[in-house]
Amino acid sequence: MIRLVLVDDEPMVCTHLTTILEQAGDITVAGVAHDGAEAVEVVLRERPDLVLMDLRMPGVDGLTAIERIAAMVSAPPVVALTTFDADEYVLRALRLGASGFLVKTTPPQDLIGLVRVAADGHTVLSAEAARRLVHASTGHLDRAAEARARITELTDRETEVLRCLGRGMSNADVAGALFLSEATVKTYVSRMLVKLGCANRTQAGLLAVEAGL
Repeated sequence: MIRLVLVDDEPMVCTHLTTILEQAGDITVAGVAHDGAEAVEVVLRERPDLVLMDLRMPGVDGLTAIERIAAMVSAPPVVALTTFDADEYVLRALRLGASGFLVKTTPPQDLIGLVRVAADGHTVLSAEAARRLVHASTGHLDRAAEARARITELTDRETEVLRCLGRGMSNADVAGALFLSEATVKTYVSRMLVKLGCANRTQAGLLAVEAGL
């Protein structure tokens, strides 16, 4: 059973999403919050497998909550909820530790499938969406130069794996493309995250896009 926390300042949105998700049978909404401060409290209390976080809320917003949750020990993955797929808020959320984002208009069956993917530890973010987000951000040229400088510490093989993450590929996809075992890919990814100072594979994938890989 996937236990998740829903965070949105609109109670009707929470009710609607709860109805959709709980009809799946293997998903339960363990808690609901309507601002960022309450979200942190609910996550600490419920220890969910996943958090769906609205970004624009009065009081403490979703960005602040994502940063606080990401700093927790054994933090659950947080997926940003948004009405736009190329929003500067989404880019900031990903850089603060969100593991992906979902558009609120996602069809119900797709939403259920993507929640399962996110709860399993995978990125919920397409490579094309990542490119649009990066190009929508300010200071793109500065970020590109910074990203290229950060990846110089990687070995050739690590760079190949990072390029795959930038394309939104899973560990299994990377293993198949590079003729490696999944265990070896996981080792490369873990090592890269430390070298690059990235909190998760989503941040590493964005870095790959910014660096032009």
